[in-house]
Amino acid sequence: MATLSPTSFTKNFNSSVDFPITSFQTFAIFGSKLKTEQTHFRLSTSFNVRTGSRLELKAMKEPPGLTQKLDKNRLDRLTESENGYDLFQDLKHRFLRFKKHKFEENLGHFQNLAEGQAPKFMIIACADSRVCPSVILGFQPGEAFMVRNVANLVPPFESGPSETNAALEFAVNSLKVENILVIGHSRCGGIRALMSMQDEVDSSFIRSWVIVGKNARLNTKSAASHLGFDQQCKHCEKESVDHSLLNLLTYPWIEQKVAKGELSVHGGYYDFVDCTFEKWTLDYKGSNLGKNSRLPVKNRFYWC
Repeated sequence: MATLSPTSFTKNFNSSVDFPITSFQTFAIFGSKLKTEQTHFRLSTSFNVRTGSRLELKAMKEPPGLTQKLDKNRLDRLTESENGYDLFQDLKHRFLRFKKHKFEENLGHFQNLAEGQAPKFMIIACADSRVCPSVILGFQPGEAFMVRNVANLVPPFESGPSETNAALEFAVNSLKVENILVIGHSRCGGIRALMSMQDEVDSSFIRSWVIVGKNARLNTKSAASHLGFDQQCKHCEKESVDHSLLNLLTYPWIEQKVAKGELSVHGGYYDFVDCTFEKWTLDYKGSNLGKNSRLPVKNRFYWC
């Protein structure tokens, strides 16, 4: 339990005073210690009373040397509070800049978007904070329908419902996008988890998701076993994109549109270490897809 020093009260409804509540208890949460330390409160009153008496709340006993420590704790807390506040102040300023320089200067465009959307692209990208398709490829509002998940994976049709295939269904059948672009990236934590997972059953959410890329993992282990682990991961980052492209074709309504030339499926790889982008397009050849463990591609470009 937290320990409170004895206190005394007297009245003064026209004053503002500081009073401390002191706690010395330490708790352990997930292996880390959480200390509930001195919190400094200020009581402000503005009551109109006739008595003019004083209201004070103060500690009667304070251990020697505690004042300096409590003042430091209060400063630390204020700093944390101010930093947290500044983060949202920064977001506020970013939003206002967007409103002034994007929204208000392109009001007609945003009014059209208020009536509906007709994006040409669907983007499937990783949730990694270092990979933002709108920034690296310059997509503007209304240009791309996006879904982001761990390791930018596309589960096969038979895997059952997920947020990714729900987004696919909406983008392809309702929005009628013309291009699906799956973007992998360098130093992907999801792919690293896929490559390092053990074969035994693991109940973690991450493993249950990244196992979608198990075929890419097997192909990588076969083709790049002579390489170090980091290089194997890099190989798998691209291999998993190709497997996601093949998985897209397990959806009947996607393969039908691809076969008719109404929809194109593309792969991409963003290396944020040296800022390069590689793009390729699935070369649809019906039943020949995936033969010889090679994905037929065309229009491969390297942007640097």
